[in-house]
Amino acid sequence: MDGVGIVGLGHYAPKRVVKNDEIEKQLGLDAGFIEKRTGIRERRWAESDEKLSDMAVSAGEMALAASGMTRADVGLVLLATSTPDHLLPPSAPLVAHRLGLSNAGGIDLAGACAGFLYALVLGDSFARTYRGSVLVISANILSRRINMKETASAVLFADAAGAVLLGPTGRAGTGVISADLKSEGAGYDLIKIAAGGSARPFTPGLAAEDLLMSMADGRAVFQKAVGMMAESSRSALEGAQLGASDVAHFVPHQANSRIVEAVRKDLGIAEGAVLSTIEGFANSSAATIPFTLSYLSESRGFQPGDRVLMCAAGAGMN
Repeated sequence: MDGVGIVGLGHYAPKRVVKNDEIEKQLGLDAGFIEKRTGIRERRWAESDEKLSDMAVSAGEMALAASGMTRADVGLVLLATSTPDHLLPPSAPLVAHRLGLSNAGGIDLAGACAGFLYALVLGDSFARTYRGSVLVISANILSRRINMKETASAVLFADAAGAVLLGPTGRAGTGVISADLKSEGAGYDLIKIAAGGSARPFTPGLAAEDLLMSMADGRAVFQKAVGMMAESSRSALEGAQLGASDVAHFVPHQANSRIVEAVRKDLGIAEGAVLSTIEGFANSSAATIPFTLSYLSESRGFQPGDRVLMCAAGAGMN
């Protein structure tokens, strides 16, 4: 059977650069605290008039242009986001419309930091089954969900978008060759936005903090993320009958540098295989993996046949 290939990559980050010292001053932290704990030096935050759909369209447009494919060939748009333009309707149909993808279906996926991997697996399956192209976009504006009174989340999160265009190829054995998707609902409340859903809907007098992201136990999140990312990575490698030395490029979710390094060491992945953008762009949840793939694609020089290992863990826990 012919395989599936990544035929186009795209990325977008807002123009506004927010350096660590700005946040450290707001939180009363010592200079250098954020970089020491997270590996982040600066991040990008969206302007007040910038919408999630604007960022997703920019990344998608870049991926489409890079592919050289006609828009009529795209049959599906999958948008992995935790910050859609509205709770209803989903943002993917609007993104598809603005990109001129008149033949494409569109749906949002709320998989938190792991959302891109779920969308990638679903997109690969669609492309294999229906021999159509799939535009997978991950985008988030997390700066509007940060609680600046909570250090654990305030220092980490940023805004960005990344996109991959999947399409049928004439090369057998390409595409997703092994995947391991897991959830651990026992950790459901480790990362959350308390209000705004049906369990606790909007009501008059609702505290502003209840509409912002909360990560009360950073240590538990760290341990859970490292364990899940390493375990799923090992399972995927075993499923593909590959070892750590077979990985040409390791693209973990850019949660923070300590999590990335802990997972790398656990798996025995070579330092030179790691792709990272966390220093300059921080943690944009589901967007970090496709953003990093696209942003570093030219300097990295991806080649046909390269094995790429991706892993992520986030709210849910997914």
